[in-house]
Amino acid sequence: MLMDGNCEAVTQRPGPRDQEGATFVLPRGVILLFAAACGASVANVYFSQPLLVTMGHDLAMSPALVGAVVTLTQVGYGVGLFFLVPLGDVVDRRRLIVCQLLLLVVALAVVASARTAATLLVGMAATGLFAVVTQTLVAYAASLAAVAERGKVVGLVTSGVLLGILLARTASGLMADLAGWHSVYLASASLTALLALILHRVLPRRPPAPASPLRYGQLLRSTVTLFATERVLRRRALFGLLVFAAFSTLWSSVALPLSAAPYFLSHSAIGALGLIGVTGALAATAAGRLNDRGLSRRTTGIALSLLTASWLPLAFTRSSLWALAAGVVLLDLAVQAVHVTNQTLIYALRPDAGSRLIGGYMIFYSLGSATGALSASTLYAASGWGAVCALGAAFSCLGLVVWAFERRQ
Repeated sequence: MLMDGNCEAVTQRPGPRDQEGATFVLPRGVILLFAAACGASVANVYFSQPLLVTMGHDLAMSPALVGAVVTLTQVGYGVGLFFLVPLGDVVDRRRLIVCQLLLLVVALAVVASARTAATLLVGMAATGLFAVVTQTLVAYAASLAAVAERGKVVGLVTSGVLLGILLARTASGLMADLAGWHSVYLASASLTALLALILHRVLPRRPPAPASPLRYGQLLRSTVTLFATERVLRRRALFGLLVFAAFSTLWSSVALPLSAAPYFLSHSAIGALGLIGVTGALAATAAGRLNDRGLSRRTTGIALSLLTASWLPLAFTRSSLWALAAGVVLLDLAVQAVHVTNQTLIYALRPDAGSRLIGGYMIFYSLGSATGALSASTLYAASGWGAVCALGAAFSCLGLVVWAFERRQ
């Protein structure tokens, strides 16, 4: 049982796979390899964002078709969360990870070689689909970790995810300037192939787990059933939706005021803003350790308070880049702390269903990201940056209200 200082308890129901972490000590080097693989995989979902104009011009795509590049990538990722990630509960996760990475290499090669809009769109959808290997890696790392250190391990691995998201735009912009946008995906395909080889050799070969009685259709239905039966999963999924709606509200729109007066920053300079957000990765390990000490509820409350407060300095972005930097640091720290806490708690509910739990939770993450991005772009066009900050603060405040209400219950 995991319990924090405010008596929030999560009863851990052991399954056959949970015993993997009981006798195996996960070396720090392997944990860092998990984090690197997660960052490299999830970055593929975000590489295209600073490249859209160049892609559209190169392949003679209309503005609407260019917008479909990001949309199809996100749709592919959402489909993968529901249809691929749960497989980790019924097949060998090591083989599943290597297989998904190799399929991701093929998808990236299609994008890198694209000479028509149709080829590009198919490749981007497939890239999103197989980039969900990130969540298979998180679930596998959690299953290998000892129960007493699971929060720390999940925190370290999830820090790789945040770094991948934040650095993807910076890296792709710089590489595209040097060698064209095709080079971004060619380099990523090469790196992914290398990671597949290393993980195949390094990941521990676990004894075969007992065959699961679930067929594929039953597996997918059970993902939905888990939300009906697990109250903590529903609550943490709601937190995930709200904090990533706030996260996406900022990062999907912040380039707009920065590219206008009085800054007129270049795409490379705007992309470098992600480097400031990297400090949020520091929250991952700290939040994981706090969860291992049973302080999950307190960590969530503090993080949601910081998330709400971050929108005050962000509101002054047009007059101060220092205020923007302060707000970015606070927001990324808060989002990362809540995310790590969420994943640690939901995995503890049913370790034998860890992949389904994390995959289902991440669907709400994707919904929150899409909601924030769509709402922010619409509001900015209609009412400007102040309205965007009000929206982000509303998402954050709602999360804090939900937390306070649950705490009183």
